[in-house]
Amino acid sequence: MVLADDRLADARRRFGYELVKTAVTQAQQRARDGLIGPDEVVQATLAALPVRPAGPRPVLNATGVLLHTNLGRAPLSAAAREALDTAAGTTDVELDLSTGERGRRGATALAALAEAVPAAEAVHVVNNNAAALVLAATALAAGREILISRGELVEIGDGFRLHELIASTGARLREVGTTNRTSLRDYGDAIGPETGLVLKVHPSNYRIEGFTSAPPITGLSALCTARGVPLLGDIGSGLLEPEPLLPQEPDAATWLRAGADLVTASGDKLLGGPQCGLLLGRSELVHRLRRHPLARALRVDKLTLAALEATLRAPDTPTRTALRAPAADLRRRAGALAERLRAEGVAATAVDSRAVVGGGGAPGVELLSSAIAVDSRLAGPLRQGDPPVVGRLDQGRLLLDLRSVPAEAEPALLSAVVRACR
Repeated sequence: MVLADDRLADARRRFGYELVKTAVTQAQQRARDGLIGPDEVVQATLAALPVRPAGPRPVLNATGVLLHTNLGRAPLSAAAREALDTAAGTTDVELDLSTGERGRRGATALAALAEAVPAAEAVHVVNNNAAALVLAATALAAGREILISRGELVEIGDGFRLHELIASTGARLREVGTTNRTSLRDYGDAIGPETGLVLKVHPSNYRIEGFTSAPPITGLSALCTARGVPLLGDIGSGLLEPEPLLPQEPDAATWLRAGADLVTASGDKLLGGPQCGLLLGRSELVHRLRRHPLARALRVDKLTLAALEATLRAPDTPTRTALRAPAADLRRRAGALAERLRAEGVAATAVDSRAVVGGGGAPGVELLSSAIAVDSRLAGPLRQGDPPVVGRLDQGRLLLDLRSVPAEAEPALLSAVVRACR
């Protein structure tokens, strides 16, 4: 029986019995039709199968955008990937092994998050940052008003608008101030019996410059405390502590120490972890959110919890490594790689370039980088190669920016470019 042939064992494991059976049947029919010999059926079966199982394909990100939303944002660390493999089996995600009783879901991951942000009295995790905002708005302000500065009514990718998200929770959004200037008095004049929440949003994917002003978190916190209204800060891009290379990017620890009652952030951006939404802040408020019925619909699975914990406990992540890579090292890598490509007959030049954080983080900040410039006509073949390589077109050239390409991926990048040229 062809299907039981040992040469098809790996294919059965990777693609499943039914897909391999269909390929065998088709190959056998070709043999009956005289198109191939009987001894070629196994080879024809293997040739008819996909190169890899269906699903997302690994891509080399050479765009220079460190957190490219279309490419899955933050690549996970080796520790997080290993944790995913472990979590794929049966785990103690919600079991206290010492007592045999039901335990708190993801207790070790939450402990790691709490340790990473000591300024937070309590922490919780949901499936993304938008979910964190929905949960907070629903639990704290449904049927009431949420105050927000007009300059913080953001729209992000794919037409997602903050005010529409808030409206879906049953809360009413009340705008204060103007697009470019909002004062503490604007908030104070608007706070009233119907105010359920004051929302401070970091405009993470755009900047307003020039004649602008906004009250600091400390002042806003003092006002909210005096009026008995919670202050929620959405920092967006996921920094848990200050990053010297991004001095204008807010972080959770600083906002909490400044007096924010709650802070929300993304896990798959500058933190460098899996997609999730982080809720950090006062224990009483976090407990209310965690026990709200909506929290059940927004909870994360064991894979996310495992990857998040590993990310928090690992010494580094690919995102931080790429962000902090010295420009001189990138220039050296680019020169050496361009030289190797020319030795293979590829017209390639090492050039200076500018990379960005991406993913709604650090708008307007450019990172010194280096890239390989090749013929722009290679963009399509590289994108459709194996592995696919995505660069960026610039002034008639295709740039392969090395700030977003790990050093260990250079051999794969080199081979992909050579194959695309040939």
